[in-house]
Amino acid sequence: MVETDHVLEVNQLRKYFPIIRGFFRRTEGYVKAVDDISFHLSRGETLALVGESGCGKTTTGRCVMRAIEPTEGSILFRKRDGEEIDITALDRTKLRSVQRHMGMIFQDPFSSLNPRMTVLEIIGEPFITRKIMSNRRQLEEQVAKLLRSVHLDPTYMRRYPHAFSGGQRQRIAIARALALDPDFVVADEPVSALDVSVQAQILSLLRELQSELHLTYLFITHNLSVVEYISNRVAVMYVGQIVELGDTDAIFDWPRHPYSEALLSAVPVIETNTTSRRERIILEGDVADPANVPQGCTFHPRCPYVQDICRAEEPGLINMSGPDESPHYVRCHFADELTLQGVRNQGAVGITAG
Repeated sequence: MVETDHVLEVNQLRKYFPIIRGFFRRTEGYVKAVDDISFHLSRGETLALVGESGCGKTTTGRCVMRAIEPTEGSILFRKRDGEEIDITALDRTKLRSVQRHMGMIFQDPFSSLNPRMTVLEIIGEPFITRKIMSNRRQLEEQVAKLLRSVHLDPTYMRRYPHAFSGGQRQRIAIARALALDPDFVVADEPVSALDVSVQAQILSLLRELQSELHLTYLFITHNLSVVEYISNRVAVMYVGQIVELGDTDAIFDWPRHPYSEALLSAVPVIETNTTSRRERIILEGDVADPANVPQGCTFHPRCPYVQDICRAEEPGLINMSGPDESPHYVRCHFADELTLQGVRNQGAVGITAG
């Protein structure tokens, strides 16, 4: 048995896309979509990966699945029997045998399902392509079981995707992702294309399935209200880097990075007599270009607390928690000097940076 109960360990992951220009197709720099990130997922937990569009969330998820090839880094996956596998070192044949233990739910249920295939063919495809099940009757029984698990009528398996609503299509996509009984699932913005009422139903379903099947989720989203509901820990990304990583409650109650603080200030809250009005923090400027990353801290052109050292030196990811607390990592030179007073409870913000 392994010493840890980590399902996934990502170490120093990078994904650089070359910028190719001109008649001779020369490489003129790189887009640093993911730039040296590390994290782990414990069995049965949900880690939410959050940030603005273009920060590298989806690229990270696809690298983890090896749907795209990482530039550098290692991705260690542990099966239920304790076997540890470095996914990045596998050839395509061996990778397929590991990928059956991993599933992925895509953002848009309208484009992720083949309109020319029935629900039976869509959900049953993993069994057929991997030659796990060829008997038609057995296949139908398994698809019916999967449809019931996502609260859909098994008689729907004869229908095509166009006959379903967005929420029903996403349930079909979830059933497909769970077809081979995976240990680990990447959920890439699984509710962003749905109505708010339907979002709540899908999130409730994901939590129910996690409890029943002991699933581990990497949940990619930009919606912090969703994050608070479903995740155990949060990793905040900015321009390809993780700038804050910690328990969900700790980050929502007391964000230690200025970017996390600004994101959380935009989350709608119901004001009561016991809570103060939250001050909305408007960041100036644009998100940094991952093809031309600023020197020093990547966030410094937009940071309201910027100091000279921020422009000159890139901060490392340091643990701000005490010895008896869960790790809380922050990428900021002045993380230990920010006198944040709790976004959820106070709303007022101050800083004492020398």
